[in-house]
Amino acid sequence: MQRLAVIGGTGLIEMTFGQQLTDAGLILQRRDDVIVETNWGEVPLTCLKLSSAEGEKELLFLQRHHNKGNPSKPPHMIEHRANISALANSGCDAILAVCSVGAISADFPPGKVALADQYIDFTGVASTFHHEDATFTSVTEPFSGELNDKLQRILREAQSFSDAEILMYTYWLAHGPQFETRAEVDAIEKLGGNMVGMTMPREAKLCRELEIPYAAVCISSNWAAGREPGNNSADLSHLSVSAEANKRLAPVWKCVIGLLSQG
Repeated sequence: MQRLAVIGGTGLIEMTFGQQLTDAGLILQRRDDVIVETNWGEVPLTCLKLSSAEGEKELLFLQRHHNKGNPSKPPHMIEHRANISALANSGCDAILAVCSVGAISADFPPGKVALADQYIDFTGVASTFHHEDATFTSVTEPFSGELNDKLQRILREAQSFSDAEILMYTYWLAHGPQFETRAEVDAIEKLGGNMVGMTMPREAKLCRELEIPYAAVCISSNWAAGREPGNNSADLSHLSVSAEANKRLAPVWKCVIGLLSQG
């Protein structure tokens, strides 16, 4: 893969300038911080030009919650069309989303990094480029099977998991910005959700419309509301959730390097 786009938080882009690049045999040739104009607003991108034994590579990074230098934009206010449009116009080969999620399934404890293979979106909020024309896009398989196959192998090795370890889960989209109640989490589980977050499926839908291969690496940063062992009334904190997610970026970085290393 020559040009990979990554959507995530600030923690991941900060990693790219450390020892991880050198260890992966990648040499940073150039960094450009650019503003891309789209029909839905401006989007800041960090573009890294890299050299490797396989030739030149490009890594494009987009901070999902960018807000013109202000504190992060809340999830319900993100203009996903601008973000995906900017990456599509860059000519990327694929998009890798990095997501922090609340874990519902008992086999997805905080600290584990896994993948989304389905999502459930009952928010009632449309996420589409087609507001004027009747265009219907199939999302039976919303994520790239080819990418997920590669990422499964990478994550198993990075976390020393056996082939029996479950790595594919269903993401439940919550509207936010409030976290969920205990009752909501119980209902989500009954309806098939294994993890809960506030953003990613909106991106996946837009990528399917544009036929851009898309995969989502999901970091279990906390137990969802009511699932904390021994304390089902524990409050959730965005700061602690983000801090926990940033501790588990090493397997995510291996996913980025693994995809870039593909021919």
